[in-house]
Amino acid sequence: MTGRPERSRQPERSERSGISVVRRPGRDLSDRDGLAVLLTAYHLQTQAEKGEAVADAGGLPERYRTEILAPGTAFANDVVLLALRGDAPVGCLVVTAPVDGRSEIKRLWTDPALRGLGIASGLVGAALAHAAESGVSAVRLSVWNWRMGAIALYERLGFTVTEPWDERDRLVCMQSTVSPAGPVQE
Repeated sequence: MTGRPERSRQPERSERSGISVVRRPGRDLSDRDGLAVLLTAYHLQTQAEKGEAVADAGGLPERYRTEILAPGTAFANDVVLLALRGDAPVGCLVVTAPVDGRSEIKRLWTDPALRGLGIASGLVGAALAHAAESGVSAVRLSVWNWRMGAIALYERLGFTVTEPWDERDRLVCMQSTVSPAGPVQE
């Protein structure tokens, strides 16, 4: 890592759905990215599913409010992937900075009205490609056990259940081995 900002890349585009996926270094995020709306929906839905519903983002735990209000701080060392339909953000995923040769996928969310178009698969695929380019050997994630659709998606994409690193009740920990990236085409 050179300390320079990541060079802008052409968005990865899904011809079928007209969705592009763009990578943003976490430290470069701003309120114009649309990430706050996606993270708010993600956290409110998760709290409701856990039986701890809150009326709005102000009722979320502080660490989640920080992600929404200051994503450049919360994800400063990470990479955020945004799925765009035109210029509108319709999905997100965070890839954490590598630790001990592993990164973690967090905050996968897609607009519920657009599910079934391959947006989540595209985000996870882009995350795995980023991890491979970064020299990471494995990507891990945790998912609530009631999110059966997400678990099935992760399994289809090569993730397997592994020993838990997070002891929260009903949390499933999964991991996928990452193949080294081939030469980058310019």
